Amino acid sequence: MILALESSCDETAVAVFDPRRGLVGEWVHSQIALHEQHGGVVPDLATREHLRHFAPLLERARNEVGWERISRIAVTNGPGLAACLVIGVAAAKALAFALRVPLVGANHLRGHVWSPFVALHAEAPADFDRRLAGLLPHLGLIVSGGNTLLFAIDEARRVRVLASTRDDAAGEALDKGAKLLGLGYPGGPIVERLAAGGRADAFDFPRGIGRRDELDFSFSGLKTSLRYRVEKMSPDEVLARRPDLCASYQQAVVDALARKTRAALAADGASYRSLGLSGGVANNQTLRAALDGEARRAGVPLFAAQPRHTGDNAGMIAFAAWADPDGLDRATGTELRVDPSAALA
Repeated sequence: MILALESSCDETAVAVFDPRRGLVGEWVHSQIALHEQHGGVVPDLATREHLRHFAPLLERARNEVGWERISRIAVTNGPGLAACLVIGVAAAKALAFALRVPLVGANHLRGHVWSPFVALHAEAPADFDRRLAGLLPHLGLIVSGGNTLLFAIDEARRVRVLASTRDDAAGEALDKGAKLLGLGYPGGPIVERLAAGGRADAFDFPRGIGRRDELDFSFSGLKTSLRYRVEKMSPDEVLARRPDLCASYQQAVVDALARKTRAALAADGASYRSLGLSGGVANNQTLRAALDGEARRAGVPLFAAQPRHTGDNAGMIAFAAWADPDGLDRATGTELRVDPSAALA
């Protein structure tokens, strides 16, 4: 079994994965309530919380699952907040030394890459390899507060980045848009909630890079457009039209993501057999519906990560350490590096 630790930002997480059964335990301490008071993640506070909560979570894992069959430890070693990553890596090193098992570093984004397939494995663990082979090559979209990118998994399970954002990530754009509208943190879910009562065509916001042959994303212009729009409105008008502003702004983000995904699916030589959606913003129901539509249009199944595996979680790290061994940093308990800017490759 694989014991995984995740501490890339503001979630302290532990998970245990058994290849014969799937995830047999997941434990997470969320810091949202703490950072909500400050309007965003405060790195020093996040680091302190990791220090406080890793030990209790690991104790629960040991009591509820047991560590007798742990054969490997995986830990997120980038990208993320450096001070937060160090806490997880230090804990993983200590455990690897105490349990006398190998330690590997897992890329946080590779965790998101494989998260849509966690449920597929759980349905029939013994048949996973055969079923996955029938879904490759795979096109995936990661949408989170810090990253927005399109990637492909080929028949040999090699991951290749196709496009990324040139400025803000989609989740970052939603959070900054919420701040411009005087909403709370985290902004994305609040925007989605208010958007449900508004008209998506009430305001015309830009959709980023419009060229069909250009797959990269851009959301900084969208954020600027919202700022200019709000500056032209009175505070009372902004308050009254928040639902319409949120719906139109959110739709601009979703349209940009869906259009680039559609272009990738239809690119010359593309022969994808499945489409994936992962990352924190993957919980947005408007986005899920849009990607489901793109998958149906292309005639391929959509695999969206389960809600508990969309944010920062150790379950996807444990699964990636098993499903994607070539993407790991193999190390002893004293050599594992921490690279907060680590890329997918």
